[in-house]
Amino acid sequence: MRNYILGVLTPLLAAGLAALAVAGLGLMPTNADSEPPALEKRIAMGAVDASVSRHAMHSQNPVPATEQNLIEGMKIYPMNCSVCHGTLDKQPSTLQRSFYPPAPQLILDPLDDPEWHTYYVVRNGIRYTGMPAWNHTLSEEDSWKVTAFVSRINSLPPPVQSYWKQSYGLAPSGVSR
Repeated sequence: MRNYILGVLTPLLAAGLAALAVAGLGLMPTNADSEPPALEKRIAMGAVDASVSRHAMHSQNPVPATEQNLIEGMKIYPMNCSVCHGTLDKQPSTLQRSFYPPAPQLILDPLDDPEWHTYYVVRNGIRYTGMPAWNHTLSEEDSWKVTAFVSRINSLPPPVQSYWKQSYGLAPSGVSR
């Protein structure tokens, strides 16, 4: 039994030491504008999702998704989110590839995460990604409003779509000009 345990632990320990050596010797790229390897993306995003699931309160949005609240969330987005996550006129952020990992383009590729997940990320940020914690800048209510907006980009009510089209020149996906 002892040999079996050593046979399992030895390769794991060797792999861990090899990873530390690769990192410690500077063999991993650290430039922010490089494409992360697939394994790194999978591990990192899995870790983010697991951490958010563990630490976030799985609560319902206390701010109703009324047309007015969605429009207010839409107004918050350009001031705080668009420089990294893409603009409401459907242009990708010029900073998109300047982050490691690249910032998701929320208008072009909307999130499919539950609202509580998005709210937690908005409020607390994500370490080592450039995503700041907005809890020092946005009120809790405004954080929920922008969360409601980005969570419903593909299913906004017609008056909100109309406001978007009038204010920013383009309607969200699925709506003709």
